[in-house]
Amino acid sequence: MELGGALTIFLAFSLSCLFILMAWKRIHKGGRLPPGPTPIPFLGNILQVRIDAFYQSFMKLQEKYGNVFTVYLGPRPVVILCGHEAVKEALVDQADNFSGRGEIATIERNFQGYGLALSNGERWKVLRRFSLTTLRNFGMGKRSIEERIQEEAGYLLEEFRKTKGTPIDPTFFLSRTVSNVISSVVFGSRFDYEDKQFLSLLEMINESFIEMSVPWAQLYDMFSGVMQYLPGRHNHIYYLIEDLKAFVASRVKVNEATLDPQNPRDFIDCFLIKMHQDKKDPHTEFNLKNLVLTTLNLFFAGTETVSSTLRYGFLLLMKYPQVEAKVHAEINQVIGPHRIPTVDDRTKMPYTDAVIHEIQRLTDIVPLGVPHNVTRDTHFRGYFLPKGTDVYPLLGSVLRDPKYFQYPNDFYPQHFLDEHGRFRRNDAFVVFSSGKRVCVGEALARMELFLYLTSILQNFSLRSLVPPEDIDITPRISGFGNIPPVYKLCLLAR
Repeated sequence: MELGGALTIFLAFSLSCLFILMAWKRIHKGGRLPPGPTPIPFLGNILQVRIDAFYQSFMKLQEKYGNVFTVYLGPRPVVILCGHEAVKEALVDQADNFSGRGEIATIERNFQGYGLALSNGERWKVLRRFSLTTLRNFGMGKRSIEERIQEEAGYLLEEFRKTKGTPIDPTFFLSRTVSNVISSVVFGSRFDYEDKQFLSLLEMINESFIEMSVPWAQLYDMFSGVMQYLPGRHNHIYYLIEDLKAFVASRVKVNEATLDPQNPRDFIDCFLIKMHQDKKDPHTEFNLKNLVLTTLNLFFAGTETVSSTLRYGFLLLMKYPQVEAKVHAEINQVIGPHRIPTVDDRTKMPYTDAVIHEIQRLTDIVPLGVPHNVTRDTHFRGYFLPKGTDVYPLLGSVLRDPKYFQYPNDFYPQHFLDEHGRFRRNDAFVVFSSGKRVCVGEALARMELFLYLTSILQNFSLRSLVPPEDIDITPRISGFGNIPPVYKLCLLAR
């Protein structure tokens, strides 16, 4: 055998031994993790966890190991929490211990622990407190933001009227209008619907959400230590997010050049003012990197999740036309055909409110939940989770917990109605997560979903191109997110 060939075999063997040793050390690093399937060194539980069906694989393992178990995503142990009780016990009852952000390897290269969504420790606390305060100051959950949503809904209705009942794909109609609401907060202005840069941004956001959910991304989350050095589709999301970062950075430069500290126009201005105030503090978290990445967090989340929910909601209403008919009737009774819907109408429209909640529950846009991490050595249900252990609170398992939802896999708005037809809250409704890491945009999202849905259904009826019984509501892709199927519909003026 030639020397080169022998050397190659020796290096491959040495690397294999190194990976096995590293995996063995991680598996035996201490603690008493919950039971789970036996992992293969380095490969983990790849035989039990399908890369094209993470959530479904976890739910199958739940049948054998119960609501709390451990799986190895490659060499990394992850504790899986299923059902309302287990998730609440962790995220709410032991909120501080489970308040860390777990690893999302597919986008870690872009964020590197900066920005609101993926930061930890004092950085996360500072950024969350600042973001919540600033968003409230710009009207989040208040009348001023309601007026912005109503204005954007008006623009959307005009675009829908232009279609004159012809078939359309609603994807970018919805993402444009929803994105303009959060854009007015973080960038201080809305985009024209035909703005080519805006459309390009929305395509990148939509594509990024898909790329986070494809099997390549799940494989990368399992073996990022090796795959980060390899070519392949798993690298595509890195460049998408870098382009989004570059856009936000360009907006920051525009704001810097025209900043008036006495009259902040948007979230970026407020952050820049705080950066200036703290410029002599070497430990401040108010720096350019956190500004760009926190703004991107808000822009991305404020665009994709609500627009995806609305898109899925249209599909469900077309599949269940009797539900749409009841919503139309309630709109006619409470709002009428001409008055613009307001948030105050929601308390008078229990059926519509229940339908919106049921759309959110069943579509389950982020079924795995965003990973958490234990911030200190933690005792949980008789087990010992060492500091730094990643935890997946499966929000989808809570939203379909049969103890809290009579027909967990069916579209059944009565899940949120009492016997008298009044709206009924359900503790297992956790689409925005719960505990310390609950979504900062929850109030805005709730307002948007109600105002957009009622405004659209006040003016239009939805018509599918196929019979209701042939409408398939299965996600196009199910990974980090549940990606709605691609479809077309007709909006018929009422």
